[in-house]
Amino acid sequence: MQGAVLQALQDTSIATAVRENGALFPWIECVHVLALALVVGSISIVDLRLMGLASRDRSVAATTAAVLPITWCAFALAALTGGLMFASNAITYAHNGYFQAKLALIGLAGLNMGAFHLVVGRGSQAWRTAAETPRRARIVGALSLALWIGVVACGRWIGFTINAPT
Repeated sequence: MQGAVLQALQDTSIATAVRENGALFPWIECVHVLALALVVGSISIVDLRLMGLASRDRSVAATTAAVLPITWCAFALAALTGGLMFASNAITYAHNGYFQAKLALIGLAGLNMGAFHLVVGRGSQAWRTAAETPRRARIVGALSLALWIGVVACGRWIGFTINAPT
C-alpha cells in the first residue's frame, strides 16, 4: 500500500514537472534552504534567550512574540518546498535514512515546542531576565537547538546520499 501511494504521488503532474524541469528543482531547493535558514535562525533566537546566552535584556515573552510569526511563515514555506521536492522522487526519499531521521527530528522538535508552550513556558511572562528563566526552560531551549541542528545536518546529508547506490 505504501509503495502505491508513494508511486501515485511521484506520478502527479506537479511532481513530474519538478523532476523533469532542469531549473525547477534547484529553484525550489534554494527557496527551501532559505526558508529553513529562517526557521532555524528564528528558533535559535528564542532558544538562545531561553538558555540565557542572548537577548538577556529582553523577556522570553517579548522575544517569542517578535520571532514566532517569522518562524511560522518560514516553516510553512519550508514545508511546501520540501513537499514539492519529496513528491518529485517520493519512493527514493521515503527510503532514505537521513530523510527519515530529518522528519523524526522535526517531529521531536515539534513535541519539544509543544511541551514548552503547554507546560514549561507557563509563567514565561514573568521571565524578564535571564536569571529569572527556570532551568527547565533552559533545557528545553538547548534541546530545541540540538534538534534543529540535527534537522539541518540530516537535510544536508540527504543530498549526498539520495542517489547513492544501496
